[in-house]
Amino acid sequence: MPVDEIQLAAEVDRIRNRRPVVGLAVGTVRGGALESFHGAGLADIATGTPVTEDTVFRIASVTKTFTAVAVLQLWERGLVDLDAPVGAYLRAYRLVPAKAGFRPVTLRHLLTHTAGIREVLHPSGLLRMRDLGETVPAGRPVPSLAEFYGGRLRVDVQPGTSFAYTNHGFATLGQIVEDVSGEPLDRYFREHIFAPLGMTSTDLACSGRLATGYELRARGPVPITGYEVVTVGGGAVLSSPRDMARYVAALLGGGGAVLAPGTVATMTAPQYQPDPRIPGMGLAFFRGELGGHRTVEHDGVLPGFDAQILLAPAAGVAVLAFANGAKRGMHWLGPETANLMRRLLGVPAATVRTDLPQRPETWGDLCGWYRFTAHRTDPARLAVGPAVQVVVRRGELVIRALSPIPALRRGFVLHPDDDRDPEVFRIELPWFGIGTGRVVFSRPPGTGRTAIYLDFAPLSFVQG
Repeated sequence: MPVDEIQLAAEVDRIRNRRPVVGLAVGTVRGGALESFHGAGLADIATGTPVTEDTVFRIASVTKTFTAVAVLQLWERGLVDLDAPVGAYLRAYRLVPAKAGFRPVTLRHLLTHTAGIREVLHPSGLLRMRDLGETVPAGRPVPSLAEFYGGRLRVDVQPGTSFAYTNHGFATLGQIVEDVSGEPLDRYFREHIFAPLGMTSTDLACSGRLATGYELRARGPVPITGYEVVTVGGGAVLSSPRDMARYVAALLGGGGAVLAPGTVATMTAPQYQPDPRIPGMGLAFFRGELGGHRTVEHDGVLPGFDAQILLAPAAGVAVLAFANGAKRGMHWLGPETANLMRRLLGVPAATVRTDLPQRPETWGDLCGWYRFTAHRTDPARLAVGPAVQVVVRRGELVIRALSPIPALRRGFVLHPDDDRDPEVFRIELPWFGIGTGRVVFSRPPGTGRTAIYLDFAPLSFVQG
C-alpha cells in the first residue's frame, strides 16, 4: 500500500523520537521513481543545512552492489567468467591461499563473501570498528590496493565452504574491473553506471555537497574528520537519495540501462545457500523474506554515516534510508527500514508461534557446543564470541552465546516454527526493533556434524 509524504514524515518523526540521529533521509520507490521522501534533521549543524533529496551521504558498503553491477556488465560482455579463477583477471596483486590444497578463488566466491578472505586483516583494525582501518585522513595520499596489501591478499579458508563478510573481496572485485576494463574504477562507474542512470550527484570522490558525519558523544554531536576509503570497491561511493532512487528503480525494473533483466534475476537469486530453509546470498545482495515476499538488501556503515537499501522485487517497491550522526545506527536503521517495508507490503511482523508443540525427543541431537565459523578477527566474533551452546533450561530448549554481551550470554528460547520440521525454530530479538529470527539446524553433506544457520544474519556455527 502506498505511503504518501505526510505519512512518511510522521513515520520518520517516530523514528527520530526513538533514535538519536543528526540527519535522516528516508524514501520509498515504486513505479520507476521516488514515490515519497522525507528528510529530517541537518546535513550540517554549523550552517544549519537541512537534509533534502539532494543531500550527499556516504553509502559505505552499499557500494558493493555497484561493484557487483560492474562485474556483471563485464560478464554480459563475455570479458569474465564468474566461475573462473580470479588469477585469470587480477593483475595488481595476488590472492595467496593459506594451504596448498585450497581450490582457486572465483569471482562468484568474491561476490558472495565465500572466498575465504577475512574481514579484518590486522588486529589493530578491531580498534576502529566503523572503518576497520581501511580509511586515510583527507588530504593524504590513498594507497593503491597493491600497496595496501603488500602485493598479496591471504585466503584463510577453503573457498566456497563458508560465508565471511569482507570488504577486501569487493575491493578485489573493483580492482578486477579496472584490470579487465583498463579504466580507473571511478571513471568506469561514472560512464557505465552513474551516467546511464542519470545519477549526477554520485561519485567516488568527496564533494562540497557531502553531509557532515558526526559522532554522538556525551556533550553532543562532534564532526568526524574527513577521510577517504582505501577499499574503494567495498565502500567508497557517495550518493544522494534522489540518485539512489534512480538506481534501485532500475534494479526493480529489470536493470534499466545498466543490466539485462536476466542478469538482475541472477544477481538476486540464491548463489550461496548452505541450507534451503534460509534465504542465502545473492551476488552482493543479502536475501530475506517479509510476510512471504522475497527481499534483497544491503546496508552501509562508515564513521559518521549509515545507509540501507531494501527491495521487494516481485512487489516492485523499495525503501531507502540514509543517516549522518546516528547513535548505533548500524543496529537500528535496517530494522526500521524493514518495518516501513512491511507497511508498504501490508504484512505483519513475524512472531513466535504458540500453536506448535515442543518436541523434546529431538533435543538430545541438538544440544551441545557449536563453534562460530568466523575468523578470530571478524568483528561479529567480538559480539557473539567463539561459540554458542544449545541447552535445556527450565524445561525449554535455549540457545546462548559465549559472548561478552549479557543478553546474548543469557540466551533465547527456541520456539518451534514449522509443524513438519522439528529442526526449525524462531527466537525473539527485542532489541533495536529486530523482532524475531529463524534458527535452523542442518547437517551439511559429508561433514558428519550438525550446523546452525540464522536467517536474520549470515552467521553459521558447527558442532564440536
